Amino acid sequence: MATMARRIQSNPANNSGTDQWTQVLERDQTADGTFYYAVRSTGVVCKPSCPSRRPAREHVQFFPTLADALNAGYRTCRRCEPERTSPRPDPQAKLVARVAKHLREHVGERQTMGDIANAAGVDRLALLRAFRRVLGVSPAQYARAQRMERFQQTMRISEMTVTGAIYDAGFGSSSRLYENSNARLGMTPREMRNGASNLTVRYTMTDSPLGRMLVATTEKGICTISFGESDRENEGVLRNRFPNANLVEENDSNGWLAGAVEFIASQTSEHPLAATFPLDVRATAFQQRVWKALQLIPRGETRTYSGLAAEMGAPSATRAVAGACAANPVAIVVPCHRVVGKDGSLTGYRWGTDRKRRLLEAEARAAT
Repeated sequence: MATMARRIQSNPANNSGTDQWTQVLERDQTADGTFYYAVRSTGVVCKPSCPSRRPAREHVQFFPTLADALNAGYRTCRRCEPERTSPRPDPQAKLVARVAKHLREHVGERQTMGDIANAAGVDRLALLRAFRRVLGVSPAQYARAQRMERFQQTMRISEMTVTGAIYDAGFGSSSRLYENSNARLGMTPREMRNGASNLTVRYTMTDSPLGRMLVATTEKGICTISFGESDRENEGVLRNRFPNANLVEENDSNGWLAGAVEFIASQTSEHPLAATFPLDVRATAFQQRVWKALQLIPRGETRTYSGLAAEMGAPSATRAVAGACAANPVAIVVPCHRVVGKDGSLTGYRWGTDRKRRLLEAEARAAT
């Protein structure tokens, strides 16, 4: 074991272990798989996020791979199971699924957290933690998203009045609806009642390093960015998102829309402009969290879906994170291209993996 310790200490990749020890103390889930730590006093090797009590620093030895630790004579921890390549299913996943189903089926009813917990037969705090761990949102946030979806559906297919739809969806008043609709609707309830016919969406199409690009805005901000092989393909994306809106194509080279186009096009190159533009996109509470997390990924870096979920504090929500990335309507500005597979593969991308590769290559060159 002493021989192995000397070999690891002489390896430049392991240095003094200061950074690794900080990640161990913080139980950093994003560090899992990048290194392992072993405890000499117990003979056990763990991954950084292990929930076990932390040992004294002088008893800890770091290894770049699990195989190195096993070869040094350590055995795997029974709590964190570092040999597992994927996490165990959350023990409360079925409970969360049952409560989520209950909330969907009773979307129009006003229920407190206590009511929901009592119906599920669990403690309020335990249910809150389970929901955030599995779905990445609280039961209240999930319920609000369901009410919003109910309202939108009612307004599209029903003859019910706006006020009727508000109360049918479980909102106590129109003010409650507006509080929850700002980032999700992209339009007012009255506009939805009229099939978004009063909403004006201005757009333009231009060449970009990634092919033909469409940029569309409402009066509030950018609402759609898409890439395609042709203008017709891009226009189809926009009409699918806003089927009854007033779509106006603009070619003003000096207006606000032109500035947005210049900014977005620059993000596909090695020399991006330092500017920001407001967004006007519809999203659930969880999608908003994912998109904000994506915008925090530094240019030139990538994250895995599971790593991003862990950074958000929802390690069991990997699939939900992938779904939020796929639903992103504003390419580049919300950089979902910076999320890759666990093995580093490009996986899927709404606008094609070739564009994803080119974006990442441009960002990597700029970062060096």
